[in-house]
Amino acid sequence: MPDHLRRCINQNPHCVAGLLRHLFNLQRPFLLFTDLQETIDDFAADYGSDVDLAVLQAFFSRLQEAVLAEPWIYLAWRPGPGRWTYLRLHREQLQLETLTPGDYLAFKERQVLPANDQEPILTVDFEDFRAAPYHLQDEDTIGQGLIYMNRRLAGQLFGNIKTGRQSILDFLAVHKLNGQSLMVHGQPPDFEDLRQTVQYLATLPKTKPWMEFAAEMTRRGFAPGWGDTAGRVRETMRLLMDVLDAPSGESLQAFIDRIPMISKILIVSIHGWFAQDKVLGRPDTGGQVVYILDQARALEQEMRQRLTRQGVDIVPRILIATRLIPNADGTSCDQRLEPVQGADNVQILRVPFRYPNGEILPQWISRFNVWPWLERYADDLERETLAEFGRRPDLIIGNYSDGNLVATILSARLNVTQCNIAHALEKSKYLYSDLYWRDHDASHHFACQFTADLIAMNSSDIIVTSTYQEIAGNDREVGQYEGYQNYSLPGLYRVENGVDVFDTKFNIVSPGADARYYFPYSASEARLRYLHDDIDALLFDQEPAADRRGVLKERDKPIIFSMARMDHIKNLSGLAEIFGASQRLRKLANLVIIGGHIDPRNSQDEEEGVQIQRMHDVMDAYQLDGQMRWIGTLLDKNVAGELYRVIGDSRGCFVQPALFEAFGLTVIEAMSSGLPVFATRFGGPLEIIEDGVSGFHINPNNQQETAEKLADFLEAAAADIRVWETISDGALARVSAHYTWSNYAMQMMTLARIFGFWRFMLKTDRHAARRYLQMFQHLQWRPLAHAVPLGES
Repeated sequence: MPDHLRRCINQNPHCVAGLLRHLFNLQRPFLLFTDLQETIDDFAADYGSDVDLAVLQAFFSRLQEAVLAEPWIYLAWRPGPGRWTYLRLHREQLQLETLTPGDYLAFKERQVLPANDQEPILTVDFEDFRAAPYHLQDEDTIGQGLIYMNRRLAGQLFGNIKTGRQSILDFLAVHKLNGQSLMVHGQPPDFEDLRQTVQYLATLPKTKPWMEFAAEMTRRGFAPGWGDTAGRVRETMRLLMDVLDAPSGESLQAFIDRIPMISKILIVSIHGWFAQDKVLGRPDTGGQVVYILDQARALEQEMRQRLTRQGVDIVPRILIATRLIPNADGTSCDQRLEPVQGADNVQILRVPFRYPNGEILPQWISRFNVWPWLERYADDLERETLAEFGRRPDLIIGNYSDGNLVATILSARLNVTQCNIAHALEKSKYLYSDLYWRDHDASHHFACQFTADLIAMNSSDIIVTSTYQEIAGNDREVGQYEGYQNYSLPGLYRVENGVDVFDTKFNIVSPGADARYYFPYSASEARLRYLHDDIDALLFDQEPAADRRGVLKERDKPIIFSMARMDHIKNLSGLAEIFGASQRLRKLANLVIIGGHIDPRNSQDEEEGVQIQRMHDVMDAYQLDGQMRWIGTLLDKNVAGELYRVIGDSRGCFVQPALFEAFGLTVIEAMSSGLPVFATRFGGPLEIIEDGVSGFHINPNNQQETAEKLADFLEAAAADIRVWETISDGALARVSAHYTWSNYAMQMMTLARIFGFWRFMLKTDRHAARRYLQMFQHLQWRPLAHAVPLGES
């Protein structure tokens, strides 16, 4: 396409010059995708039809950014996810040149730095540390790293069939769990040993328990781990024989997936209020807490089932590491060890933040201020984890930027497979937060956070995402991880090849909703009808209360419902404004919002306090007190689940109005309950929902369009209930097919086994990369972290 643009410039320079004049007349240094699309559309309307104009329109359809400073315009052209070309064009000479990422970034930096502060800065580049077998080619395979990595590395391992076979057998010989030998005793078996043992097993009843023939298997040199019955043991041995006889990626994965490799997992989630009750809706406390608790339950169950089926008598255990907060405000966040409800052997392990003198930080602090505490926290957590487990964990799962950095530190020390889950990358949520990092430094410390992100991304073995767009976006929008490919923190450092979205470490594993709490409104026998009086009072009680504002005078109307934290990105006050400004919508439905506090003085978070006041301002401006209910209370899962279903009874709907949502667990919860869902098109819900089939996409920035979309549906549903039921059924079908915790746990266990196997087998020399990252952490991240105020001891 750049070649087409060059021909267009040569053949019709007046058209190109006119477009450039149009762009420069905007007098803005930076133009993003939507700005550029509006500009080319406006120009086309004035210019008329032309072959060359069509070329420009096609080029602009993939143009992500333009940077303008007379007489130059610099262009970031993105033909597809993870593929970027950088260009510049002189306004008068109309000569198109190709640039390096560094040249492009340097030009951007000059637009924001003062003329006396433009010294050369550090360039960080990870390209030379990436091995070819770990790089995919086709954008459609992004997020399926396990499948393609396993195929390639299996081919590499068995390039020499004899040494490949021996490597597999040697792995079995050294494999242990909790100090117990598994699979084989002593010397590894050869193919003939396996063949004879399979013949012996064929003489036994398939259901014969392992313990009844264990003595004979021990005599033959085999230890527990092959299976719990004769039939299962024989299947597993046949899988190994297939690998040794005719190796392939598929046969190797099938066998490795049966090896009992994991019984102890450490999950790290540090910030916020991590507990099981009385925390959701507090600052920094929302979907991530729900995700991790459900994740831990599902992983424990999957581990237990796999260990049992392989005949291994080991009780799995999971620790969820978070921060201990002495001033717990009525929560359990001051308890060191808390059993997780609904699990057998999962505990929340809380470790405090400590000042350099050892004194404990007593109060909650924002996720943006945790950075100077993390290295000491990692030291303490390592000690606590080893004491609890009695050995190192088999897998470490980090969560969010802070948890991922601590997971990175521990993984390097303990030599354990590391999995990262971002949940949300702040860089993609705040426009130009990298370019203007200094403007945010006092409040958000983005430079420190983005540096931590970059270190953790390049250190991890596995990066799990919930959606494709989280990695690589789509044709119009850049992926959250893709945003770390090339960027700059002006005056600090510049990043080229920071992340490769084609890396096999990226794997899409979508979570679900806990089916114990979130099930269809139509499941009459399971409904929690004993809660209906309380829910009725929550929604309709007209008595004044400190934790709610507004009454619903016409209670027979369907309810538009939303529930989230009260912050700018979640945009609950924006939903109230959409509702208030639409007389059509107000005639059709009531609005119920759950989030934050009603009194801003009760908030400990500055951003939450601002949003609380804005909600009051919106309700006052539109006089919503008779049509809207704002509830500032925390709901337990039983109440939340039944509330979704009660709203379903009234044929209402759920709205997720976030300006950006990395995934959207509340979207899954509402869909699991059978509610039609209207959710932001910016982020994960774009993939979760099939627009018009299992819900609807909305653009929360276009308030009128959103209001009309809601009103059209509610009007149609009022006229014909089948309209509502069709979307409800579509939502339930979508969740059942793609978003369940049982599927999630199976995929995670397979990922951990395969990546752990290759980590051991290849013993990849990542020494140079580790040293580079270590240097970057010590010389760049640590000074940034130490610059974040600790507060008073």
